Amino acid sequence: MSIQWFPGHMTAARKHATDAMKSVDVVVEVLDARLPDASSNPLIHAIRTHRNRPCLKLLNKADLADPEATAAWLKHFNAQPNTKAVSISARKPGDAKRIEQLAQSLAPHRDDNLKPLRLIIMGIPNVGKSTLMNALVKKHVAATGDEPAITKSIQRIHLTPRLTLYDTPGLMWPKIEHESDGLMLAASHAIGRNAIIDEEVATFLGNLLQAKYPALMTARYGCTPDMDGVSVIQHIAARRGYRIKGGAPDYEKASFTLLQDYRDGAIGRVSLETPESRARMLAADRAAKAEKARQKAPDDNTTSAG
Repeated sequence: MSIQWFPGHMTAARKHATDAMKSVDVVVEVLDARLPDASSNPLIHAIRTHRNRPCLKLLNKADLADPEATAAWLKHFNAQPNTKAVSISARKPGDAKRIEQLAQSLAPHRDDNLKPLRLIIMGIPNVGKSTLMNALVKKHVAATGDEPAITKSIQRIHLTPRLTLYDTPGLMWPKIEHESDGLMLAASHAIGRNAIIDEEVATFLGNLLQAKYPALMTARYGCTPDMDGVSVIQHIAARRGYRIKGGAPDYEKASFTLLQDYRDGAIGRVSLETPESRARMLAADRAAKAEKARQKAPDDNTTSAG
């Protein structure tokens, strides 16, 4: 299942974000701590590096993620140039308070009333940007909700004489290159439901969680380690008594249950990728593309007649 989702308003959002980048000092990129690399928009990287802007990466929803995986991601990102990474939960006011000081360390020259620090909050849909913005401003200035792409325009807020914030809409990119990224993003509700099939996404998620967190799956649903994603959905439907009219199992409802439990943290603290698993996926993808290119290339031993 190849998932692509790029609503029309995002083209304008990308242009506005590119224009705003001229006037900011630090990019604050909000990521989902459960899938930090898959939830990092390559367009944001391209825009900020073109302007040579430093980046504060916030691994949000860290309270839902596997702490060992989060620690590995922080080490990975903090080794990158012009980058600082921290884990947070935007719903905790104390975490939001740390952001100004962290961003200031990336732009030490912007530290007085004549040169206020200017931050732009960026990220894909539904990673918690608006919740973070409201925590920073300490009042409701950005719409929040359990659907991606609620914010659709850039807001500029002069928080203090020394700090200006730009809040941007959730920004996807036109083509998701890796199939597993699309599925992880869909499972994490960064992609609108009109672009996905819940049963296929839940099957992918079930396979992943069974491989990485079998004990949590047993504790939550009574799954056994030999189950794959399909049998997990079937098991949840049977165990919960989910049936459609006529008595057949309701696999759609079971799929949604698994997805919602993951999104809410009801299964436990889980991460869908680590730096190591990401590196393996990218290496396998490069090898597959190289093999595909080799098969398409003309046979060197074949000569044209004539």
